[in-house]
Amino acid sequence: MRKHFFLFIALCFSTVATIHAQTEFPTPKPIKIEAANPIEPKGTPSAGPVLNMPSLIKEQPNLNMRDPNTVKMLRDEELVQAGTGMKIDPRIGPGERLGGSGQFFADQYLGDVKSSGKFIGIVCRDHEYVDGDRVKIYMNDMVVEPNLLLTGAFKGVNVDLQEGFNRLDFEALNHGSSAPNTAQVDVYNDKGQLIYSNKWLLSAGSKATLIVTKE
Repeated sequence: MRKHFFLFIALCFSTVATIHAQTEFPTPKPIKIEAANPIEPKGTPSAGPVLNMPSLIKEQPNLNMRDPNTVKMLRDEELVQAGTGMKIDPRIGPGERLGGSGQFFADQYLGDVKSSGKFIGIVCRDHEYVDGDRVKIYMNDMVVEPNLLLTGAFKGVNVDLQEGFNRLDFEALNHGSSAPNTAQVDVYNDKGQLIYSNKWLLSAGSKATLIVTKE
């Protein structure tokens, strides 16, 4: 029995050795990976396939960058001063009634205001349709502005104040192309503060009067 056991063990070792001798394992081989677009020795990449992108701009702009008007950071505003392009008939003067309704606007009292400054600033503008209205300004019966054209923007003069009452008269030289003569008048003290504001409706030759009291 023992003899047969040792014979079986020897047979098993012989079989395993034979199988191991007949089995050959594959020899590993290194994998060589080459770049799709090899780089030249000087470092310049070779040309690869071009990606054909559709053009979004069909027409190339022709710009002159030396021209300061070529590139604009702000959009153009089609805004003009009120009264731009207005034609004024020089024949329209005191007493004319051209283009009006025939209604007469008499002298107008604008009230009174107080100021302790050395002078005041008087500015006027046509607050309605800008049609060529003109006005003459008096200070204590002395002409301080002989012919002021009323536009959409404020224009005026500075006048010195006397102690006590000071009378300002605004005489309508015409009523433009549409009656009456219309204006807004603002008065500022010597510190630039608005102290008075009013409006008038006058026929040509009529006056609007404002009293300024210096305290």
